[in-house]
Amino acid sequence: MPAIALFIAAVAVAIPADPAALRAEVQAADDRFFTAFFASSCQTDTVAAMLSDDFEMYHDKGGVVATSAAQFMADYARTCAARALPDAWRSRRELAPESLLVDPVPGLGAIEDGQHRFYERRGDGPERLAGTAQFTQLWEKTATGWKLKRVFSFAHRAAP
Repeated sequence: MPAIALFIAAVAVAIPADPAALRAEVQAADDRFFTAFFASSCQTDTVAAMLSDDFEMYHDKGGVVATSAAQFMADYARTCAARALPDAWRSRRELAPESLLVDPVPGLGAIEDGQHRFYERRGDGPERLAGTAQFTQLWEKTATGWKLKRVFSFAHRAAP
């Protein structure tokens, strides 16, 4: 590959050296992904675009959730269909920003670790806090943006 092409590729996936800038980028990607994922309109294009092809997710309640983006998206499509019913349960995820830790992974992206809260409502009913959990996510920085590569979701606790 010519030197200029290598330089352009390196610039396109540059990981911010400044910890605050890296944290801001990853937090923005996190917000974009989870807003799209939990949207009542099921933003499948956005969700799919933010997953690496070899995406994997592990969950302390659900076990091995997915071993590829294709598998995850197939499950997501079923969830979206169920969520479209008028009296279906709907959820929202909220990052606890004070818990957020982001560390660089040179040559790849970043590890994001923190806590989140989940809210739910039935149909258009009132929303309530359903529970909390910990998460650790591996993000890959690509020429097209940040992509989730690995997700560990654990320490789920029901709200009091």
